[in-house]
Amino acid sequence: MGEWRVRNQPDLAASIQPLDATDLMILDALQRDGHLSHAEIGRLVGLAVSSVNERIRKLVQRRVIQGWQVRLAPDRLGLDLLAFVYVLIDRPENSPAFLDLVSQIPEVQECHHVASDWNFLLKVRVKNTAAFEALLTNRLKAVPGVVRTHTVITLSSHKDTPALPLKC
Repeated sequence: MGEWRVRNQPDLAASIQPLDATDLMILDALQRDGHLSHAEIGRLVGLAVSSVNERIRKLVQRRVIQGWQVRLAPDRLGLDLLAFVYVLIDRPENSPAFLDLVSQIPEVQECHHVASDWNFLLKVRVKNTAAFEALLTNRLKAVPGVVRTHTVITLSSHKDTPALPLKC
């Protein structure tokens, strides 16, 4: 049977080819300001706009760039509570139902399978403690197999960035 690939997507080996210094400079510029035009990026890295276009196209094709997003200010939107929730699942076969639910809850920003006494670590943003209690009690703990949770509520954040450490 032949190898199956999604059309127009390179295989994994192609997507992990090393990046050169120019690619890293482009990625760094885009991380700092995703609103930069290709002409502005070209000036920063010393390339013509067409070369920047081609490099960005290839970075998207290789899935190094996974998308374009706007960062919103949670406090300006009334999402004042940030919590990290550790979740313990009783048996591995109960994990898929939990992960399916978590993927459908917009308040859960991140879900990580962790190597610890817990199975998962969630990053949750909600309006207030009442909203958090409702989410925890009525949704997360209601999933079969969830036997325990442990919550850490953030008082303030001194650094919160999606930027990855790039060597430029």
